[in-house]
Amino acid sequence: MKYLTILAVFASLTTFLFADAPRVLPKGTLPDDVRLQAPKDLNGFFPFEVPATLEAWEKRATELRQRILVANGLWPMPEKTSLNAVIHGKVERPGFTVEKVYFESVPGLYVTGLLFRPSHIPEGKQVPAVLSPHGHGGRLMDLGEKGILKQIEEGGEKFADSGRFPKVARCATLARLGAVVFLYDMMGYADNSQLSRELTHGFKKQRPDFEGKESWGLFSAQAEMRLQSVFGIQTWNSIRALDFLEALPDTDPKRIGVTGGSGGGTQTIILCAIDPRPIVAFPNGMVSSSMQGGCTCENASLLRIGTGNVELAGLFAPKPQGMTSANDWTKEMLIEGKGFPELQKLYGLYGKKDDVFCADLTHFHHNYNYVTRELMYKLFNKELGLGHKEPIVEKDFARITPAEHEVWDPKHPEPKGGDAFEKKLMRQLADESDYQLAALSPEKRRTTVRSAWSIMIGKGLPDAEDVEVKDHLLHQKSTGSALPLAELLPKKANGTTVIWLDGEGKAALFKKNGRPISEAKFLADRGCRVITADLFQQGEFLPDGKTFKETAMVENPRESAAYTHGYNHSVFARRTQDILSLITYAKASAKEGKVLLIGTNGAGPLVAAAAALAGDAVDKALIVSDGFRFANITSYRDPDFIPGAVKYGDLPGLLNLASSQKVWLVGENPESYSAAKAEFKKAGGSLSVSPNKGDIGNAIDWLLIE
Repeated sequence: MKYLTILAVFASLTTFLFADAPRVLPKGTLPDDVRLQAPKDLNGFFPFEVPATLEAWEKRATELRQRILVANGLWPMPEKTSLNAVIHGKVERPGFTVEKVYFESVPGLYVTGLLFRPSHIPEGKQVPAVLSPHGHGGRLMDLGEKGILKQIEEGGEKFADSGRFPKVARCATLARLGAVVFLYDMMGYADNSQLSRELTHGFKKQRPDFEGKESWGLFSAQAEMRLQSVFGIQTWNSIRALDFLEALPDTDPKRIGVTGGSGGGTQTIILCAIDPRPIVAFPNGMVSSSMQGGCTCENASLLRIGTGNVELAGLFAPKPQGMTSANDWTKEMLIEGKGFPELQKLYGLYGKKDDVFCADLTHFHHNYNYVTRELMYKLFNKELGLGHKEPIVEKDFARITPAEHEVWDPKHPEPKGGDAFEKKLMRQLADESDYQLAALSPEKRRTTVRSAWSIMIGKGLPDAEDVEVKDHLLHQKSTGSALPLAELLPKKANGTTVIWLDGEGKAALFKKNGRPISEAKFLADRGCRVITADLFQQGEFLPDGKTFKETAMVENPRESAAYTHGYNHSVFARRTQDILSLITYAKASAKEGKVLLIGTNGAGPLVAAAAALAGDAVDKALIVSDGFRFANITSYRDPDFIPGAVKYGDLPGLLNLASSQKVWLVGENPESYSAAKAEFKKAGGSLSVSPNKGDIGNAIDWLLIE
């Protein structure tokens, strides 16, 4: 039988004869694929396009909340262990008191802070509560003598004493107004020193001694593949801080507000997006369609892919919230298309357009000053039912001395931290996550893991309308991708399409003389249509023809994966998306025919991911894994790196998502898959496992068996 091919350099179908492996584009020409552009970074433009209907927004909001939870390592939500909270060292000031606090967000990891209360709370009465993440500068950020005088001259502050400590000032005033306020430390600040500020906020270079699947630290490839990050730990600390605050006997759990500025504004946005308890929020200084947060503590892999802080702040709708626009990255918020008008439009979908506001304070630089605080007091006074007569005016007070605010003392000794603690914590969090997932029922575990991978990869199968072939390039409109294709078309088709992907691209299916390799010829001989392609950064995507070895990074000198992978899909994810678009193309063009997948020479894990997300669109999959495990990756620049892969079961966990299909796995120990085989059988699929590549011929025969 002769074979027909669809290739770019030919105007029509022709007998398969080439002097070299086939190309779609002239040598030296790259596909017009938007993904070849420089990766997006935190200083890009992040517009918020408000859906046309409330129903569409609610669906989008569900997806976004899941993205936040996955990115923070909180999917599923970890067990809430005992806080073992300690409150001590009360000091008094006119109208309020201050106490020192520490508790365990997870066993052995301490959250520290200061608890402000009104001077007198009637016995048995519950008052509103406010959680106050402080942001950079620390909870005791001191403007200094010169700094506070300058602020007073500019109109940003009023008092030379208390105004030097603006974060304490806002908590003290809220307490005077009648709220219980918890001002807690970010990691690395004040008394929260188990993980240093240099590590959590100033990390710059990868540490070889903190990399490896048995022992690792933050910012390592292993930590990223388990979705362990400073951002995620801080988010968990914020959730536990809410737990602490609402459990106090004198707080009303139905009247909780959250407010923070700068880095504390970032924490406010994220906490209020995923936790239903707050009823009012004031995330200041970080709701912006431009810069999204420059610190390592404000970035997490997967977090802002396809979204940004304005949309994330919108997840609090329709509950009341306020913010300001200052002479910083928020200065364009009041412009149409740049943030606040879109938030108003979103709130309008709920009929509550006036429940969100953004004050024009662009005559001030980045701040949470007296003027900004007054706006917050007015909002919280109303929404928390504080009942204070307006206008609300701050009062000066004597600063809190070190002896009055330092949490640790001889009776309350500081816990150990450092490098050994960091590695121990990473292992502890990983073990707890593994145990939690393993304890789920097989069906619940598959649902949980599949939903996580759908975030990690992107959406599943694209719609047929989203995919088209033009000039032998497969285009997906929503991603801007353009894949060079090659197809073998038998003269008498049997309706079956085999999509064969190889780690070296489509050239691997052809000999040097341009003829198909024997296995591809075998499939076409039996009436199968064979499709192959260069996936992203394979074959014709590479100008020099060399193997792609390192993922492109954003121009940021700090070697944190989150700066790139927090805004862009990984190469692994993009290649999987390519395979999913090929499946859609095959299904649309073959109508009722079967679709079979083959992944060889490094493409096996990609095919496993595609099969897992494609569901019933794939009938069989032949996956050559050669024992691949994501856990063996030691660099976030590895093309096979993808955040979250190890947390959600590595390759075996990914394969389990395809349990309703028929899968032949090559390059694995059959004995280690006995439990998986049983789950496949229960789900209506089948799993065959072969230890070496010598069985690939039998596996290809198996593909064609009905």
